Amino acid sequence: MPPTLASLVQHSALKLTVRAGADRLDAPVRWAHASELADPVPYMEGGELLLVTATNLDAENPDVMRRYVRRLAGAGVVGLGFAVGVTYDDVPQALVHAAEEAGLPLLEVPRRTPFLAIAKAVSSEIAADQYRAVTAGFEAQRELTRAALAGDGPAELLIRLAAHVDGWAALYDASGAVVAAAPDWAARRAARLTPDVERLRERPAPASVVVGDTDDRVELQSLGTGRRVRGALAVGTGAALGTAERYAVHSAVALLTLTTARSRSLQGAEQRLGAAVLRMLLAGQPDHARGVAGDLYGGLLDAPFRLLIAEAAEPSTTAPLSEAMETAAARSGETLLMVPEGERLVVLAADGGAAVAACAAYAEAQEAAAPRDPAAPDAEVVVGLSAPAGPIAVSAAYKQAEQSLSVARRRGRALVEHEELAAGSVLPLLADDAVRAFADGMLRALYEHDAKGRGDLVASLRAWLAHHGQWDAAAADLGVHRHTLRYRMRRVEEILGRSLDDADVRMELWLALKVASPPTAS
Repeated sequence: MPPTLASLVQHSALKLTVRAGADRLDAPVRWAHASELADPVPYMEGGELLLVTATNLDAENPDVMRRYVRRLAGAGVVGLGFAVGVTYDDVPQALVHAAEEAGLPLLEVPRRTPFLAIAKAVSSEIAADQYRAVTAGFEAQRELTRAALAGDGPAELLIRLAAHVDGWAALYDASGAVVAAAPDWAARRAARLTPDVERLRERPAPASVVVGDTDDRVELQSLGTGRRVRGALAVGTGAALGTAERYAVHSAVALLTLTTARSRSLQGAEQRLGAAVLRMLLAGQPDHARGVAGDLYGGLLDAPFRLLIAEAAEPSTTAPLSEAMETAAARSGETLLMVPEGERLVVLAADGGAAVAACAAYAEAQEAAAPRDPAAPDAEVVVGLSAPAGPIAVSAAYKQAEQSLSVARRRGRALVEHEELAAGSVLPLLADDAVRAFADGMLRALYEHDAKGRGDLVASLRAWLAHHGQWDAAAADLGVHRHTLRYRMRRVEEILGRSLDDADVRMELWLALKVASPPTAS
């Protein structure tokens, strides 16, 4: 604790007597200063114990003393020490009444106590307080360092920090999500500050900001080096941080920044290992992949997983998606294999897990915020998701994800699952300009023939194909004789120059009839 008026009064060598403001002696004293100026306020900073002999003061004039004391109190002076036996044998009553009225502590200084002794006592207590703070800060630094090196993650470090500041602490990841908090109840309080963390993330690291409400005062510190913010630390207390608490917070920031940087390095190594595992799985070597995966990715290969491919115009565009999936996986304890491939991101994630759900939620939010334009497919992230697979089917899952990705691009979707393709119709997959152009070209001669009033060849062809080449059923559907239908089908073959006995020709004609755009009447 810094020196207070009470500690000076209790100092046996100073022999100070309280003449006014006995209920305010707990005020901390920043310094002791002697001044005989009639108005020393311009030279005050606040927090001082002012020492006077009243050489230039009319200390027995109530009006003068009232103005003098009020001005001192308004300037933040915490106490007035009046030396007796120099100018006045006793403390004038006018000064005592003025001090009582203003609530300013007034101390009587005996003649045998020099002002220098009081200044030395204040200086000694300030130095002792600073030494205690520095010592406590170093001790906090040692405790926090031990906690950081214990390998149990940031939880233990946050517990120690919260105890040192007599408050709470929370760690946020780069996305602004709460990673850990101490005590446990602080997680909900910390979550309310996510918007403040997001604003802090926009500033180059290191950066800090103080926020708060009626509950507490919260200091947010960014974690990272250079301009890249890797996370944030929140420290909530009931009052402003003292010197010792400030040491502890600065130590925590440094340790968490180093831990985050180390985590990024480890993440890079894990990423390279994951890439090797993925290559082995794609090469049809699941046993070798398991051996390389070890404990890091082995658990992921023991249960059904999904393979997804995310693609964007710039590699950095996939960062928010990867952060969302990483955060979800970390919270649920899932293993995630994530491999960047240029502007692509390939991920193996547990089927039905939090990471896949986070990916779906991200895509849904992306589509809701700004529906994608198929004409500009690279504007946002596009994701293709495979069906559930195992280690022996990764190559097939990769192809499924690529197919889904291709369809997502064409349809202007943020995410397409392979199950949608397998369960739906093939026709939407053919609905692009190239296929329509092929269909229109294939059927153009038939449409032109019908337009000249020479027969209904297109309708006849559609009915015949719909009834699988059954003449009677198709003729009945058209309301014509089967011989008429046979004639029309021969005309179709003649005009197209292709045989309807060929199954491939029948298939192409059927699909062409489904996707072609009939010419409009001119």
